[in-house]
Amino acid sequence: MMRAVLAGVALIASLTQAAAQQTFEPYAFAVLGSMDKVTGHFSKLELPVGVTGGFGSLEVTARSCQKTPPHEAPESASFLQIKDYREGEGEMFFSGWMFASSPGVSALEHPVYDVWVIDCTNAASSSAGNE
Repeated sequence: MMRAVLAGVALIASLTQAAAQQTFEPYAFAVLGSMDKVTGHFSKLELPVGVTGGFGSLEVTARSCQKTPPHEAPESASFLQIKDYREGEGEMFFSGWMFASSPGVSALEHPVYDVWVIDCTNAASSSAGNE
């Protein structure tokens, strides 16, 4: 009897763990939102993975952009490296994963700028740039 209960608990634990794990697929472009907190200027950046783009004094490089398939809970995540060139030499302000569904979990902590992940895509839209 005890063996059956333990086997059932082990089965439920393994199924719960499998259900909690999401699979991510790589995409070619990271779609980012950026805002100058002083002026309120908003920009949408569509960066190809591995390419560096700029916003104000920031230099943003998307190293990876991954997204869950349509049949799973929606999530987009991008590994970003963000440097600030305000003082001349580039100072690394952020290096890590950002998640579209939880921008506050891993956020850029900068006094002037906000940057967040919106989506991952395989093609740039024709409306890329300032909005």
